[in-house]
Formats: sequence, C-alpha cells, structure tokens
Amino acid sequence: MNTQSNIQEDPYIWMENLNDPKLIKWIEEENAKFRNFVGDFPKKLQKRIEKYYEIPSILQVMVTDIGYYMLVRDKKSFKIILLRRDGTQETIVDSSELGKDIVIHGFNSSDDGKLLAFIFAYAGADVGTTRIIRSDSKEVIDEIKDSIYGIIWLDERKYYYVKLFRKEKTPDGIPPPTSRVFLRENGKDYMIFGKGLPQSYFVGISKSKTADKVLLLVNYGWTRSTFYGGDLRNPETWTRLYGGADFVINPIDYVNGEYILISYEGEGLGKIIAVKENGDTRLLVEEKEFPLLYGAYANNRLFIIRLVHAVSTLRIYDLNGKLLREIRFNPPGTISSFHSNGKEIVFKYESFYVPYRIYKIANENLEIIDSKEISGDFVIEEDFAESFDKTKIHIFIVKRRNSILEKVLAYGYGGFGIAITPRFYPPIIPFLEDGGVFVVANLRGGSEYGEKWHRAGMRENKQNVFNDFIAVITKMKKLGAKVVAMGRSNGGLLVGAVMTQRPDILDGAVIGYPVLDMLRFHKLLIGAAWIPEYGNPNEPKDRKFLLKYSPYHNVKAGVKYPPTLVYTGLHDDRVHPAHAFKFVAKLKEVGAPVYLRTETASGHAGASPERKIREDADILAFIYKILGMSPQKS
Repeated sequence: MNTQSNIQEDPYIWMENLNDPKLIKWIEEENAKFRNFVGDFPKKLQKRIEKYYEIPSILQVMVTDIGYYMLVRDKKSFKIILLRRDGTQETIVDSSELGKDIVIHGFNSSDDGKLLAFIFAYAGADVGTTRIIRSDSKEVIDEIKDSIYGIIWLDERKYYYVKLFRKEKTPDGIPPPTSRVFLRENGKDYMIFGKGLPQSYFVGISKSKTADKVLLLVNYGWTRSTFYGGDLRNPETWTRLYGGADFVINPIDYVNGEYILISYEGEGLGKIIAVKENGDTRLLVEEKEFPLLYGAYANNRLFIIRLVHAVSTLRIYDLNGKLLREIRFNPPGTISSFHSNGKEIVFKYESFYVPYRIYKIANENLEIIDSKEISGDFVIEEDFAESFDKTKIHIFIVKRRNSILEKVLAYGYGGFGIAITPRFYPPIIPFLEDGGVFVVANLRGGSEYGEKWHRAGMRENKQNVFNDFIAVITKMKKLGAKVVAMGRSNGGLLVGAVMTQRPDILDGAVIGYPVLDMLRFHKLLIGAAWIPEYGNPNEPKDRKFLLKYSPYHNVKAGVKYPPTLVYTGLHDDRVHPAHAFKFVAKLKEVGAPVYLRTETASGHAGASPERKIREDADILAFIYKILGMSPQKS
C-alpha cells in the first residue's frame, strides 16, 4: 500500500512521526487545554497522593544465601536494597545515582547473592541497559545496552541471557519481534538456542534450584508453550520434553530426576505433572475448580499459588501431589514475586489497602520479615454482574465503610491471560477517603478462571470482554452511581471500545497508554508480538472482526461521547503514543469533550516517582471533576 492511500485511509497517520514539529506543537497545545480544565485540583490532591508514595512499594523480592534483595520504589527513586539475615539493610543501587528520570525495571541475583544484574532505562522505556555488579564493592563487571532478560550465571564472567529482537532481524535472519538465547563469555556473545524460531515466538529461561538443569520455554504469544530441559551447562542436551500443542506451561523446578510443571491442557485450569528426562510423565495434582498460577519447590514441598475468584491462596503439597495445607490471607489479596532458592521461599503479599507484606517460608512456616499497613476504615466487598450471555463476572467493590455507592471508578483490563487481582494503588486511597468507590472487574481475557477464560476474550471473542465490562458498568448505573471507566494499555483498548459502543452508560472515561488502532497496531513498535492475542490485520478474516470494534475506526459524528481523558508518554516504546494521539484527534474532529495528557519523560513501564505522582494527581483530578467530587484538605 503506498503512502498516498495510507493517508486517504488514515488522515492522522502523520501523528506516528514523533519528531514532527507540527505534532509536538499540537501536544503542547493539548496539554495546556487539559491543565486549564483540571485547574488547581491536582495541587490539592498531590500532597495526599505523595503521602502514600512515601510508603515504599516493593516491586520485586528474591532470596539468596546472604539475604533478601528487594526492588523498592519510594517517593524519590527506585532502589535495590539488601536485607541481610542479621536484619541490617543496605542500598545497593539507587536510580537517582544513575541519572534523572531513570526507572529500574527489575533485577536478578546469583544464588550466593554476590552478583547482581539490574535493568534500568530513561523515562520508563522498555529498551534500556543491563548492568552487572559485585554487590559488596559495587564494581561494574559487565553492561549490555539492549532488551535482554533471563540472566543465568555459570560463573562470574560467563552467563546466559535472552535477547528480545525488537527492530532488527535475528542472527539467523528472522524478522522481529522474536527472541534468542545467548551465552556471554568474557564480553563475547554466542547464540546457543532459538535458531529458526519464527516471529512472535519468545523464549523464557530459568534454572533448577536443586540441580544444574535448565528450564526453558518457547512460547507462541500467550497461548502455546513447548518445554525444554537438559543439562544447564551443555545446550546441546536441551531437549523438547513436553507441550507444543495448543496450551501453555509454567515450569516449577527439577526434583529427584523429574521436571515439575504446571500444564494448562484440558480445561485450562492447570494440573501439576512430573516429566522424566525420557519424556515419561505422571500426574501429581489434577485440575480443580479454580486455576493454579505458578509455584516453587523448597525442602521436599511444592508451594503453589491458586486463584479463588481472583484472590491468591497458597497450597502446599508433598512430592506425590498430596495436599498438606491451604493458606488464605486477610484481607483478600495478591501473592507475587514468588521466589525460592530450594531451601526457602520469599514472596510479596498486597491488597487494595495493604501496601505490602514480605513473607518467608521455611518448613511450611510463614513469617513476615517486612510489612506496611495503612490506617483507614476500608472494606472489600465481592459481587457478580451478569454479562449478555449469562456469564457471571466477578467484581471487587472497595470503599470506605458506610460509603454510598454513588461515585464509582470502574477499572478493567481483560486480556493476555493477566488476572486483575487486589493491588495497592496509592492514588486510590484519597479517592476512597473522599467517598469514592473503586470497582475492579474480572473480565474474560484474563486468567482469573483459567485458560478457557482467557481464550473467551481474545481474537474473534474480544467483544465478550467489552460486553462483560458493559454489564458491570450497567449494574453500577442501575444502583444509582455515576461511573467513570478507567483502563491502561490493553485496558485502554477496553475503555475505548466501551465508550465508542455504549457512550450512554458512561459519565467519563480515562484511557492510559492505550492500544486503539486495531488495523495498524502490528506496524508500530513491537505490536506484531500481539498478533496471537488480537489477530492479524493483514488477514481478511481477522481484519473484519478487528475493524468492527477498533475504537479509532468507530468514532462517529453526531454521537454524544462522555468527557474523556487520554494519557500517554513520549517514551512509550511498547505501545506507540500515536494510538492515543490519533484517537484524540478523531474525537476532537466530531466535537467530543476529550482531553490529552502527554508526559514527556514517561514510558509504558512507568516513570520516575516524581513524574508518576504528578501524573496520578492529574488523572485523579479529572476523575474528581467528572464525578463532582471535592478534594479534602490534606
């Protein structure tokens, strides 16, 4: 298709050029209009949001021989902290020392804790730098500037990593996006696995905690996995052992001559199997009513996270699959960053009004090693809405006790097999304090009820997700509430689709870092990676159902759209900011009350705490304006 026909089909395609001076001027003008609309509300809210950003947010935790590493975001920066076994703490890395607006995405440590690799990027971009240091001296041993992950050390100067090819072809000539495994030795790189893997196939790699065995997955999108095992130090032994059909796999560990896996074949709720080196399998735990998410091994026990109506529970099994114990947490919450060294497990628990508890498990006994709680008389209620096809959609209703269901912020996602579970969101607490009600919907497309639930909301079934959210919002409206719908990324697509299909049920819409142009998403940045989830716009059959709901293509003149805020960041190198710009331009063309907020130093993975606080205050100010709420004094 030539450029001229592109322009005729898409009048705002020029907005995909982020260096266009005309676009920069337009962004500045739109930012000014948004500032004028929210007035002084952000200033009134910012101090109260800052109060909850002062509570450190634990983003990741790992257990090592010398103690526990934690990635922490506080009010000022991102830090990697070592909590030693004697209780002392040391900051190993501080993002403020790496430069202005630096975000630390994650880290990995050697088993003994002496080597630390961490990934950082300017303004929350996905592409960044991986730096390896000695934790005691902070000496930099190595550094790679690229999209890499999955580091596994063989010794101090020798390690494996996975490279994500985002723009260029792989060494074996496959177009991006896809990934390959490399061995890096004394600064030189050798591709050792993945030759011939096609576009949209991605590799995940880890190692056993009990033996020198590799645990390797080849994933096609979010729907298909093949598991490989073998001797960690000899890639020639890495052999396909399980999977390859239309289901996903989540490896746990290698124990007593068997690879322990969670397999999502059958009903897609997850069963635990043991796979021998020769490929023979045995069933340890069969599928149950609710899905298994992931697990870890320690001290001859399997520790498995299960979701029950989107709430994390912990199950402990012996190596024959016998259930020994189930642990539930109060209030209903989420377990994440689940990590084992084979002897001990550490994990994070959080909920809507619990910032974090860090637990360790040794010999089945749970112990809190660090925690933060907030004061406030908050409650979490659970309910269901009935979708168009009678499917029950679970919802969390979070509010201050005795608050009236009157001012509702409804949040959803519905995609990529991601479960939306109770999390701590700093800007939500002031909203609850001021009488707002936060409603979180567990829509199809996620993994809240297993892989079937995911597939019921992907590709040609995507409309189910929008209908589910419509059902939740409609329920709130029937109860007399004003409702603002909010979503980010794929959740931005959700809100964009709902507001273009059913603008009558919304009092406002908040759309963040969104995917909105479903005919060109695969041509922008790493968007081709989402073809397995959304479909392929180049295929006529897929293009038909994509066009039917694509928010950008379904903006119509003469429709009364709700007040809408679309927000994005110029350093989003995952979802192109043009999705947001083009949608706003279309809405403005038909006279819709739409506002754009563009952060100059923010990416899809976030921003510096200072910028994130400002962004949150602006978004919350818009919500308050639409719902007719007044910020209380701090």
